[in-house]
Amino acid sequence: MLWIMALPQVFDHMFQLPLPILEKLLRPVIVYLALVLLLRLFGKRELAQLNPFDLVVLLSLSNTVQNAIIGEDNSVTGGIIGAFSLLAINWLVVRVLFRSPRLTRMLEGGAAILIRNGQIDSKALERESLSREELLAVIHKQGFEYVHQVRRCELEPNGSFFVEAFEPSIDDKRHTELIARLDALSRDVAALRPQTAGD
Repeated sequence: MLWIMALPQVFDHMFQLPLPILEKLLRPVIVYLALVLLLRLFGKRELAQLNPFDLVVLLSLSNTVQNAIIGEDNSVTGGIIGAFSLLAINWLVVRVLFRSPRLTRMLEGGAAILIRNGQIDSKALERESLSREELLAVIHKQGFEYVHQVRRCELEPNGSFFVEAFEPSIDDKRHTELIARLDALSRDVAALRPQTAGD
């Protein structure tokens, strides 16, 4: 019987908003825009998560801005409004950037070329705060042993790496050989068809 009497109080605590709805909508938008700007200023390295320190920063960042987003509100309603606000501003930003490539380049920046024709660009590494060892770890993950095997390595605006080889990989070579053999077999089969039809 007591739990039935406590139900209204439980629902009141869960869904009552201690903050105005407008504030609940604005807080996530402001934090979102500030984080986008800060990540842009601090570079693509933070998105690449190259070492444990970068990962710790990104994980701590979400905890750091949590109170700025929700304020002193732990209600379910406040959480739903905050989530809606974050998703809405992200949807809006993505749509605006999709329609404006110029604005996208301005906000995201361009790719940084770290290796060109087998040579490391030290100035580009310095601009992106990457060490030579971190760059070598990236190309090793892509299956390259040495820098001189890489025609081009770029750090994309989203923090991913694009690595292009001078020569085709072994898989590419095998694929090309397989296609050539299939083409030869197709020609042989096509040549046999008129002979079979004549018999």
